[in-house]
Amino acid sequence: MIKQSYINNMIAIKSFSGKAALAYIHDLATLRIEVFREFPYLYDGHMAAEQEYLQAFLSSPDAVLVLAFDGEQVIGASTGLPMAHETPNIQQPFVKEGYDVNRVFYYGESVLRKSYRGKGVGLAFFEHREAHARSLKQFDWVCFCGVIRPENHPRRPADFVQIYRYPAGTRYRLRRKVYIADWKQ
Repeated sequence: MIKQSYINNMIAIKSFSGKAALAYIHDLATLRIEVFREFPYLYDGHMAAEQEYLQAFLSSPDAVLVLAFDGEQVIGASTGLPMAHETPNIQQPFVKEGYDVNRVFYYGESVLRKSYRGKGVGLAFFEHREAHARSLKQFDWVCFCGVIRPENHPRRPADFVQIYRYPAGTRYRLRRKVYIADWKQ
């Protein structure tokens, strides 16, 4: 573990890297499958494919896994790694825009069980990933990706907030770019 903080004395936020992160692949895969079935992702994930993807993701020596715990139960997770260690399909839009992928840290997914949303966990995920990226002392930029669906999508919940609006009110400055990518549904 490389960093720990608490929210309301009940939710512990802990960052892991290297082999310590690999111990939580099953928890992260389970959360990804659960949360990514929801809007806007509408993703039909499977455990074997999730674990294979996460094994590759977390094998980067500079990757970070941030977990939210309620007691011993993992209730949320967030990841990050150098863009240079991401897959070519994620790197491509940044290369096309002229970014040096060696100077960009990629904030991967943030997944959190519904009953824990709105309690500050998402902001803690951003803070832990930023602290990790800063500790590596090689990045000028951080980025994240989200799925954007039409406002009138038939499965869109009335209270849904797009992920790109999340950092509003925080100290992050947002440069919004939209790229089209394939997404398994």
